[in-house]
Amino acid sequence: MTIIIIILFSVGPPRVAEKVAHRQTVRIGRTMKLQCPVEGDPPPLIMWTKDGRNIHSGWMRFKVLQQALRIKEVETEDAGTFICKATNGFGSVNINYTLIVIDDSSAGREGSRPAGETEYSTDLTGKLVRPRFTQPAKMRKRVIARPVGSSVRLKCTASGNPRPDIVWLKDSRPLTPEEVGEGRKKKWTLSLKNLTPEHSGKYTCHVSNRAGEINATYKVEVIQRTNSKPILTGTHPVNTTVDYGGTTSFQCKVRSDVKPVIQWLKRVEPGGENKYNSTIEVGDHRFVVLPTGDVWSRPDGSYLNKLLITRAKEEDAGMYICLGANTMGYSFRSAFLTVLPDIMSSGVEKGKASEQMTIFESVLKWRNVSQKHCRQSKHFCRFVWDKRRKCIVSSICNSATN
Repeated sequence: MTIIIIILFSVGPPRVAEKVAHRQTVRIGRTMKLQCPVEGDPPPLIMWTKDGRNIHSGWMRFKVLQQALRIKEVETEDAGTFICKATNGFGSVNINYTLIVIDDSSAGREGSRPAGETEYSTDLTGKLVRPRFTQPAKMRKRVIARPVGSSVRLKCTASGNPRPDIVWLKDSRPLTPEEVGEGRKKKWTLSLKNLTPEHSGKYTCHVSNRAGEINATYKVEVIQRTNSKPILTGTHPVNTTVDYGGTTSFQCKVRSDVKPVIQWLKRVEPGGENKYNSTIEVGDHRFVVLPTGDVWSRPDGSYLNKLLITRAKEEDAGMYICLGANTMGYSFRSAFLTVLPDIMSSGVEKGKASEQMTIFESVLKWRNVSQKHCRQSKHFCRFVWDKRRKCIVSSICNSATN
């Protein structure tokens, strides 16, 4: 008898797996997720567009998920037409959305309408809630010192109902749109770049809605740079311990008037100079120069560099130096790396063999001393101490000791 098995494959173009609401509404400042419930065999490739433009990783507040598009801190200009296009080798399918963005702060104004909608009559005011700062931990440092040419960001993130407005002032004078700059795009953050002494002053964020108002003031001090050698700030690098085969890192933070050269050195142990093509002398020791990664510029005017050590071995242990240099001189700071022994390595076996030899030598000594005791007694039990002062009972000697 012949059995024929027929296997049906569900290959074909993508299809929409569930119904969606093509008209979506979101309040300004909220997070929105547009679903794209499609399936297919082979699995489709998903692409999102807004008003005909492809959404990619450069859209900072937009995140393309496996079957959705997430928009963080929705803004008025996010309103529009979104299309999820799913494509595989057999065809494609689209899911269209119209996104309407509602600005609570304009809900009670005559003639106001949510972005993306032609009419708006729904009362969204609800219960009035006075403004409050939602990220006070990021506002604790109110006196900020920065060197000339660096940057600073002042945050006053707040919430309330209606959604509050924010006005930035410097020394009690409202900032112009040109002075606010990027703050118009990032509503709750004032970014000051390429600082000059004229930027010094008191900056106040005035946050208000119909229910009330709150203020917060930052004092910014822009410090003139002076030509001097680099200074290593903080406590890094610090002494570090790592398991054999593990990964660790040293970091170095340098303050300098100009971008410094940051270099990592490792001390060469006496007699180990021949292992390296070239070494340099620092003080009374010789060091090998290690490959160094990128130097990162930080908003506070300092520079950061990290030394990564992977698959740590015994020879990685020792003294490391972070050297920061510019045209005015250099500064350095050292730290030690300890690499724990590999318990599975042959070195442990050698240690065991050495210990066994110590025990064996002790047994021989005891054998000579106890010859007469073995002649007088049938058995003699010897106690042997190994090098860790641990008592070990040796084997029993026979009375047949020639």
